[in-house]
Amino acid sequence: MTTAAEKYPQPNARRLRIFSFDPALAAQYDLVGVSGVTIEVPWEPDLKPGPIGEYIEVIDVDPASAAAYEPVDLNAPALLATDGLAPSESDPRFHQQMVYAVAMKTIEHFERALGRKALWSSHSHKDANGKISENYVPRLRIYPHALRQQNAYYSPQKKALLFGYFPTKTKDGKNTPGTTVFTCLSHDIIAHETTHALLDGVHPRFNEPVNEDVLAFHEAFADIVALFQHFSYPGVLRDQIARTRGDLTRQSVLGQLAQQFALASGRGDALRSYLGHKDKETKNWVVTPPNPSVLEDTTEPHDRGAILVAAVFGAFTKVYRARTHDLFRIASEGTGVLREGAIHPDLVNRLAEEAQRCAERALQMCIRAIDYCPPVGITFGAYLRAVVTADYDMNPVDRENWRLAFIESFREWGISSRGIRSMAEDSLLWPTEQQVVEERVKVEARTKRVTPATYGDDMNSATERSRKAMTRLFQESAPPEIDEEYSRKAARAPSAQLSTRPANVLTPVGLSMGRADSWVDAERQAAMFHSWLMDEDLAWLADCFGLVVYTGGMQATISAKKKDPNRANIEIHSVRTAMKRGPLGWPEQHIVVVVTQWRAGFFNKRKQAEMDAQPGAWEVPDRDFKYRAGCTLLIDPEEMKIRRVIRTPGTVADNDELDRMRRYLLDGLSPPNAFAGVGDRFRESAEPFAFLHSHAGS
Repeated sequence: MTTAAEKYPQPNARRLRIFSFDPALAAQYDLVGVSGVTIEVPWEPDLKPGPIGEYIEVIDVDPASAAAYEPVDLNAPALLATDGLAPSESDPRFHQQMVYAVAMKTIEHFERALGRKALWSSHSHKDANGKISENYVPRLRIYPHALRQQNAYYSPQKKALLFGYFPTKTKDGKNTPGTTVFTCLSHDIIAHETTHALLDGVHPRFNEPVNEDVLAFHEAFADIVALFQHFSYPGVLRDQIARTRGDLTRQSVLGQLAQQFALASGRGDALRSYLGHKDKETKNWVVTPPNPSVLEDTTEPHDRGAILVAAVFGAFTKVYRARTHDLFRIASEGTGVLREGAIHPDLVNRLAEEAQRCAERALQMCIRAIDYCPPVGITFGAYLRAVVTADYDMNPVDRENWRLAFIESFREWGISSRGIRSMAEDSLLWPTEQQVVEERVKVEARTKRVTPATYGDDMNSATERSRKAMTRLFQESAPPEIDEEYSRKAARAPSAQLSTRPANVLTPVGLSMGRADSWVDAERQAAMFHSWLMDEDLAWLADCFGLVVYTGGMQATISAKKKDPNRANIEIHSVRTAMKRGPLGWPEQHIVVVVTQWRAGFFNKRKQAEMDAQPGAWEVPDRDFKYRAGCTLLIDPEEMKIRRVIRTPGTVADNDELDRMRRYLLDGLSPPNAFAGVGDRFRESAEPFAFLHSHAGS
């Protein structure tokens, strides 16, 4: 007998209705046709009421009202037939549908860009002996009505998104005092907070504010995703293209975030606008031109992050103009200047197609770049290098000059990278393994004052050592204790199944593998890579990567092994798989390995010098902060070589970089409040986004 599941194919997508921006636009007569849209999210056959799926668990309890709302069942036949509930400000079940749909759409963008399944950051647990273990987090929890306040934030501790609601106090043409604003109904805020969680799953160390760009980058990156997600809704895009006559630098809802929240909280027309602003006197829209000096005087994370978003949006508009110049020329009979009045619907459709295509490419470039970032201390300049390198590895031939557009736009906003010779594309590319090995050999050659002939022999020897090392990693068996640890980690991820893949070599994770399985497998491969990297024969290669293996004669504040104080601790933070494009255009799997080390830091320089000379000083509990350094390695398993080496500016033994971080912590970082010290920002229980968003509102 044929079952229904065998007779009818399973859907690929679930259609759900959402507010395209927020409920405030639904109350505007001229925007009523685009205020709500129907989007497609990946189909989850086992979706439970909540909704509770593979990635997300919506829990709708309202502590302030002592209420728990009935969970929506998106598999109910009535909702399947009507694309979910109709947009509603008063129905909590639609609120649940809204956060689920937008969060899943955001996750989809990440998975498409990175070529792997999204994972949330792990829960860390410290046992009685002080040993830290990682536990798998299957779902991100979302609380639509968690707070009765003007705030919404991602909690790294709870692995949850918490949305607030509050009464409107502003009286204007778009708000009525006393009505309630729900942040969980803002498309932009949901996408923004989900991006925080997704970025935290890739780079948990980006929560540590070790320079002025770290928190600003987190805010900017979340805004970039929310901003470009606007362009994935065709109806909204065509409407705004028609209103702006194809000029995306003009005022529109596409370039603004969280309009209702901003108006209701008295923060202006939009929470953050990257295209321009209204003149206070004339009330006319004024385009904000690039200013290369404004970055130097901007420290507040949201304001500083807005500069990065402006640079990215500037690159997008450069390519959009170049790709649509012929359309404007045809429509204007060669003048390039359109006649007054509404533009033709056919032109609107073509411009919208180009805008959507460009926005998708820009978003993919921005997301893909997070695999090419250093593991700690991200800067805007390092992110530019990540964008350029990641796109070069994916598209070596850049016919539309996307990379040049990014470089030029970043330069116009005063964003550059430390330690580069120029802002040319080839200078911005992260070095290959061969280049860092050559650099190391040159340093040794200058120190030893060797002859040219000897230098050539040293270079050949170094290359051969590197080749043999990579062959061992991909072909030789790992120590048996790694499989034992693998079994223990699988026990902490109940939904995982012990993999039948080869356990003894570094292997990319296939898309067919479950998320829990891929997490456990990544932990096993991290242990294997650590065993390989700590081999005595590879200390020279580790030094090329900017890592410290032997601590003999170095600062005693460098974290070291208890059983062998002369060997530094090296943390393999993660091993993940990324999809790249091969020489023939076919997708290829590469491996991303993130490696970090740390050193105990002290605010008092004299105490730092004393502790650097005191054996075992890295273990003292009263350190003021941790200075971290390390590298990200992009590995090609097919050719068994390291394609890219992305190092932090200094090693963990670098005193200059330690001083740089100390100065920022003491002079450049504002404490959470007047009664808390700067060290509180590094406590495990800290909620960095709760503090940030209580001031900025998203």
